[in-house]
Amino acid sequence: MGDSRVPFSDIYLATEPYVKSVGQVRIGASGIGWKAAEGEAEALQGVNIPGLSMPAGMLALQREDLRRLQWQRVARGYGLRIHTKSGTLHKLDGFTADDYEQLRDAVKRFFSGLTLEVRDISFKGWNWGKTDFEGSDMSFRVENRPMFDLPMAYVSNTNLANKNEVSVEFQPPRFAGKGTKRKSAPDELVEVRFYVPGTIATGSTIPAVKGDDENMSVDGEKSDNEDEVSAASAFHEAIKNAADLGQVSGDSIVQFPEILCLTPRGRYGIDMFSNFLRLRGKTYDYKIPYANVQRLFLVSKPDELHMMFIVGLNPPIRQGQTRYPYLVLQFVRDEEVAVDLNLEADEDAKRKTEAAKLRRHYDEPLYRIVATVFKAMTDKKLIEGGGFGGYHGSQGIKASLKANEGTLYPLDKGFLFAPKPAHYIPHSEIASIVFSRVDASSSNKMRTFDLKFNMHGALDYQFVSINREEHASLEEYMTKHGIKMLSELNETTSVSYKGMDADDDDESDEDVTPATLLGTGGGGGGGGAAALNASVGAMGLNSDEDESEDEDFVAESESDVPEEYDENYESPDDAEE
Repeated sequence: MGDSRVPFSDIYLATEPYVKSVGQVRIGASGIGWKAAEGEAEALQGVNIPGLSMPAGMLALQREDLRRLQWQRVARGYGLRIHTKSGTLHKLDGFTADDYEQLRDAVKRFFSGLTLEVRDISFKGWNWGKTDFEGSDMSFRVENRPMFDLPMAYVSNTNLANKNEVSVEFQPPRFAGKGTKRKSAPDELVEVRFYVPGTIATGSTIPAVKGDDENMSVDGEKSDNEDEVSAASAFHEAIKNAADLGQVSGDSIVQFPEILCLTPRGRYGIDMFSNFLRLRGKTYDYKIPYANVQRLFLVSKPDELHMMFIVGLNPPIRQGQTRYPYLVLQFVRDEEVAVDLNLEADEDAKRKTEAAKLRRHYDEPLYRIVATVFKAMTDKKLIEGGGFGGYHGSQGIKASLKANEGTLYPLDKGFLFAPKPAHYIPHSEIASIVFSRVDASSSNKMRTFDLKFNMHGALDYQFVSINREEHASLEEYMTKHGIKMLSELNETTSVSYKGMDADDDDESDEDVTPATLLGTGGGGGGGGAAALNASVGAMGLNSDEDESEDEDFVAESESDVPEEYDENYESPDDAEE
């Protein structure tokens, strides 16, 4: 940079949130440049800002790319907003009030046709106004002065909450600083709702990205000449267009139409792009970056007719106040389709598909194609069932989590419960597992038992109504993976489940007689008789007085344990019924 350029020191690059890199700005005839100070370029590692070159940490904006320059009040004093012709908005903060005149003169001197606009911010605090789209941002205005801006690049979903209300949901910032932990991250805005009353003509232009002299807004005005639609619907479509959430047919790698989704419920079209996927439903549309995908599961349902493909998300997608950390997709096992992939949609797609060795054409079961493409684009391991075999040979066992029926899948490194609510429990987070209601004695002939997962520093899970035929395979699985098993009565003692497999029909209904106690039918000799007499004496009975009349016995007296001995006993539950 030559000496004719105008410098400004201690200026922050604020194009991306959480970036705290300070440097120097110089303005000259060739354009605007910002360079990080010594040692500050490291804070820019991993940041994707158009025009920023690394590792030097230099941002260069050419004169012919500049479209608009704005001066406004910001948290760090004053800031310069630079709109480019490509639609990118750059922000430089840290100017002082005294820098305005020097900056204005520099713009007038070097950039003919451009002026430094003063952007006055509204401080009234009103919640009623109009919206404008400026570049990649949506501006909310009160009395024609901006109050706040919403970056459309961070919008993950928008939907019509009701007839006149539009909700806009946001993804968290793509860059939170190297080594930043989620717990220490600041609070973030996740949703905004707009009330948009009135109607507009269907033939009128939907609000779009505004140009140099354009200033389109949604204000609910009516037209008597054409059909009308609600202003909320038009605003909703404008948000989708600006945030690139609409239906896009070009440059996608593959499209899977009408996929049945169990969580969230409905049928969604899935469009796979190089860096994100799009879910398109009748009411909700989602744009999910592949970086948000944490785990992939492919398991078979107990009916052996369907497959479930489960995608773990962090952060989860939202519908109003409901969060969905897992996408649960269901496929017919025998449904085969032919699919062609666009492996050259862009450079990123080409690189990923080549690394994953994807083919251009697939003709196989749909669930396998979807799982293969997801695995390649997200670069995540696909966890499949099959290592565990239940009593009937299935990959999972039927169980209930609270009031939700589902299937519990013991996997190589954890347990997966699906379909709703889907949960993954890694082995490393399990302290012990407690078996409940597993006693096989004649007085407790239960056909099901429960599992309680004691977790390390987290809420415990309890799965109920598990068929007791599954106990042997579960015991073998937990022994193999070194999981501590406890009994319900004493949670510090390992439990044994031998005898649980005995059928109720195998239980003998014969009366207990001295012969059965002797085990020889009376032929056991004197030793057996002596043992019998000793046992009878220990129970407080005298064999010589078995047929004598008990004068103290009252036939009408109630049993101390009526539910066991009185056939006419009526429990409180029976009385309520």
